[in-house]
Amino acid sequence: MMRTTESGTSFLKDAAKSPDGAAPPPRWAIRAAHVASLTTLPSGLWRVALAIGLPVGYSEASARELFDAPGAGSAYLIGLTVLLELLSLLSLGLVRPWGEVVPRWVPLLGGRGIPPRAVVISAAAGAVALTALWVPFAVLWWWSDGDGHLTGTAHTLVGLTYLPLALWGPLLGALAFSYHRRHKKGRP
Repeated sequence: MMRTTESGTSFLKDAAKSPDGAAPPPRWAIRAAHVASLTTLPSGLWRVALAIGLPVGYSEASARELFDAPGAGSAYLIGLTVLLELLSLLSLGLVRPWGEVVPRWVPLLGGRGIPPRAVVISAAAGAVALTALWVPFAVLWWWSDGDGHLTGTAHTLVGLTYLPLALWGPLLGALAFSYHRRHKKGRP
C-alpha cells in the first residue's frame, strides 16, 4: 500500500515536483536519500545509551573517565547525536522540494529558491568530508583495539554501530551527482 501526503498524492509523486521544472529524482536516489538519513542512527543510539548510563561496552568507571557519562559529558554525547541526525536528514533535501525552495515558514528566506549550484557544492563538499572521515575510521577500527577500554564483544558491537557511517559520504556524493544532473541547464 502506497503512503500518501495530506493532499492525497503519494510521497514519490510529491518528491517529483520541482519548482524549476527539473526532472523528478530517480527512484534509486529517493531510496539512497532515505538510507543516507538513517546511517547515523545506530551510532546515535549507542551514544545515547552511553550518555544515560547503560552498559554498552564500558565499565561504569571507564564511561565516567572517558566521557563523563552519565554526567556533564552526556550533554556532549546527546548534542553530537542530535547534530549528526539533523545533518543526515538534510540528505532528503536532495530529493524533496524543500531542497529546492526554502520552506515558507523560515523567516526572511521562506519561499525563495535555493541555487542548485550552492546545493551541489555543499553536498559534494559534505560527501568528500564524510568519506574522508568515516571510511578510514570504519576500516581501521577493526585493526585497532579501540581506546583499550572496550571488551572484545563490545569493540565489535561499537564497530558495527559506526560502520553505516562509512556509507553516508558515498551516498551523499551519489545524491549530489543526481541532483546536479536533474538541475543542469540545457539538460536533454
